[in-house]
Amino acid sequence: MSETSRIYTGPTLIAKGLVARLNEIGISPIERNDHDSSLRAGFAMSIANQTMIFIRNDELQKAQPIIDEFLEEIGDQ
Repeated sequence: MSETSRIYTGPTLIAKGLVARLNEIGISPIERNDHDSSLRAGFAMSIANQTMIFIRNDELQKAQPIIDEFLEEIGDQ
């Protein structure tokens, strides 16, 4: 079983907004952008401008209301 759960995948700017909201309640999510990583390594095999956000499973219950509210505000639910 994984220790983290992916809570969002989408445009980097929108992902940054979700990260900011989670930071406000004391949660520090993990941001992963495979495109930027692959460019640094010398190849590009992913979709540009897509960021995945992960949080620890033990923080999921605390974060869920913030996630739901954010996704509703951006029209992604």
